[in-house]
Amino acid sequence: MEGSEQRTVRNELSGELTGQAVQVGTVYGGIHLAGPGARPAERPWQLPPVGGLVGRDSELARLERLRKRAAREGRPALGVITGLGGVGKTVLATAWLHTLRSACPDGQLYADLGARSPAGAPATSEVLGWFLNGLGIPPERVPATAAERVALYRTLTAERRLALLLDDAVSAAQVRPLLPAGRSVVAVTSRWRLSGLSLDGGHLLDLEALDTDAAVELLATTLVDGRVEAEWAEARRLVRLCARLPLAVRVAGARLAARPRRSIAVMVRDLAEERDRLAGLGLHGDHDVRAALDMSYRALPERAARLYRLLGLHPGPEFGRAAAAAALGAPDPADAEDAIDMLHDAHLLTEVSDGRYRFHDLVRLHAVERAGSEDDEARRAARRRIWDTYLATATRAEEILDPHHRTLVRGYGAGPVVAEDFGGAEPVVLAWLETELQNLLAVLRAAGSAGEPSLAWQLADALRPFFLRRKHHDARRAAYREGLAAARACGAVEAEFRMLVSGGLGELDTDAPEVALEMFDQAARLCAESGDELGLARTFNYRGLACHRLGRLADAAALFARAAVECPRHGDERAGGLARHNQGEVALAAGRAGEAAAHATAALDTLTAQRDPYNAARATMLLGRARLADGRLAEAETALDSALASLRGMTADWEVARALAALAELAERQRRFGLARDRCREALAVCAALRLPAAAADELRARLDRLDRLAGPAG
Repeated sequence: MEGSEQRTVRNELSGELTGQAVQVGTVYGGIHLAGPGARPAERPWQLPPVGGLVGRDSELARLERLRKRAAREGRPALGVITGLGGVGKTVLATAWLHTLRSACPDGQLYADLGARSPAGAPATSEVLGWFLNGLGIPPERVPATAAERVALYRTLTAERRLALLLDDAVSAAQVRPLLPAGRSVVAVTSRWRLSGLSLDGGHLLDLEALDTDAAVELLATTLVDGRVEAEWAEARRLVRLCARLPLAVRVAGARLAARPRRSIAVMVRDLAEERDRLAGLGLHGDHDVRAALDMSYRALPERAARLYRLLGLHPGPEFGRAAAAAALGAPDPADAEDAIDMLHDAHLLTEVSDGRYRFHDLVRLHAVERAGSEDDEARRAARRRIWDTYLATATRAEEILDPHHRTLVRGYGAGPVVAEDFGGAEPVVLAWLETELQNLLAVLRAAGSAGEPSLAWQLADALRPFFLRRKHHDARRAAYREGLAAARACGAVEAEFRMLVSGGLGELDTDAPEVALEMFDQAARLCAESGDELGLARTFNYRGLACHRLGRLADAAALFARAAVECPRHGDERAGGLARHNQGEVALAAGRAGEAAAHATAALDTLTAQRDPYNAARATMLLGRARLADGRLAEAETALDSALASLRGMTADWEVARALAALAELAERQRRFGLARDRCREALAVCAALRLPAAAADELRARLDRLDRLAGPAG
């Protein structure tokens, strides 16, 4: 050591004598200093004890892969475990770090970063002080400023292998100064998605609820008296009511443990009532699901908190940005994105697909509770805005799918009406309707029971083109029953006519032609009583369809013939074209293929002129089937191929299946058995996707069995 001078110094900030200081000019070799105030290096063991960990093997494996990769690369391992309050983040992190005693021999550090604390998060410099104390620095020698503490902390951890748990973090900025140097292993837990820590080498692990089997196993570890084994089915129901959230399952188990004579079935019964479920998942003065959710809720900015409350009024399990914007009263879906992102980052919303979100089951109940803090008028207005969004979007879908289906007047509330923008693409429209069907039905039911019957029948009416294309028989029947009751409650005669006709068509599709005919007859009586001559003319078509299905071909032919004359006479050329199509179907069923082809050609001309591509494709398919019956196979193939291409483009799946069935018959008659078998299989797959009754595909299955024998195993 050259140019060195030793002198006694005082701590500049405290004024206290701290020991010896050495001023060094040039240093050769290693130096080890000790003074009267130094403490030997300590190995802290601060991690809290770990509770029972169940059902997290895959998550532990992911964290271990992270640690081993970081060790090979000579850098710290940073696992960031995020998720809903009560999902078990701290238990997982603690269990993982407790397994690393040999890999992290220099000790364990722990800090609760205070996201749940009523007093708020501790200052970073305060946490650094705790860590420095744990690493052997006496309180009186901890530097005063945060920057000096960070520098000393990193110096002390540079050559150590520690395990650190930074529990319940608020932000990435809070965590960064606490990350050690060297090759330590760090687990961070948070209710917020700390994606910023990925820039620091963090591995983000979003923790979900347990699966049902694991949740039952967790219940059994909490309730060790044999009740789980004795009431296995009820135990599974119980954990599902707890939404498989570990905290809720543990609380339910603890409540049962305190009541050894209470059966699991009794608790299931008590929790089945949604309005009481959160209250039933708490322990006085201890763990409480509602309290856990309250903490996350209180941390939200006001706009996000308001959206959370108002989304509790949403009637269905999932929703998109348009519904969220409507809840807030924003005119554009983009206006809600910041608030949605905040709820998503807080794990109060789960993104199920691009732009679609859902509540965890217990979070939804909490949001419903919080919605009660809004005044009655605000709740009613928000609920109506949400309903109007679905009505407006379904009406836009109706106009795209069937521009010829005259839309009745729609009545909306006072707020801004937000509707999805489809850009006119039918596949996009149908995909939206498939995705939102359960929400649409929930709105329909809720509106009817909440004294808004006009909205209920309007929504049922808007769904007509969708149900014609995609069937959904149970949903269709439910929608039109609700819609019919709503129309009658309003005294809306035209709406009642629509509900009877649409509901009757649904009954036809479910092989209930007697019910359908009665509904069509009711519709005809309404028209006669109100003097609606065009409506009455249209019922000839509908009643003919029911008679055709009942095997009354002569009655059906007579009714279709009247419709073919009366509908154009009263101004509906398109309905006249449909009547000619239906006449062709009757003629084909009666074995008059030439007559069927003539009707199909006339229908095709009319429907093409009326710019109805869907029904024009159906008429083309009828022409192909008539030519097939007449033995004109080349003409049949041309027509059927054309119809199939058009119907595929419109994703009209039921009609696609019918066209494939006709093409299968054609291929069989051409002795192209392998192609015929492929067509049959594809048609059956479409029928299965549509969830049609088994009888609807019986003929296809019989044909496929025959083709399997004819084509042989090689096809």
